[in-house]
Amino acid sequence: MSTETLTKPETTPEGTDTTDDDTPKMFHYVKKNKIAESAVMGTHVVALCGEVFPVTKSPKPGSPVCPACKEIFDGLRPGE
Repeated sequence: MSTETLTKPETTPEGTDTTDDDTPKMFHYVKKNKIAESAVMGTHVVALCGEVFPVTKSPKPGSPVCPACKEIFDGLRPGE
């Protein structure tokens, strides 16, 4: 059995779940360097909570964030 140390990735919230008007219901935290690649190439990203989706929208200040992603992000050590 091996153990691995979780490090705090550089992340930013990104949307997945959408409403009828194509506005995401909530945003997830994903690795920052994967956002542009997903937006341009259409590849999928993996959020901290495990959700897999293509990047389609950018969050605005005050946008709702996935509670699971926020809990994981807040539990990571700063600066790592």
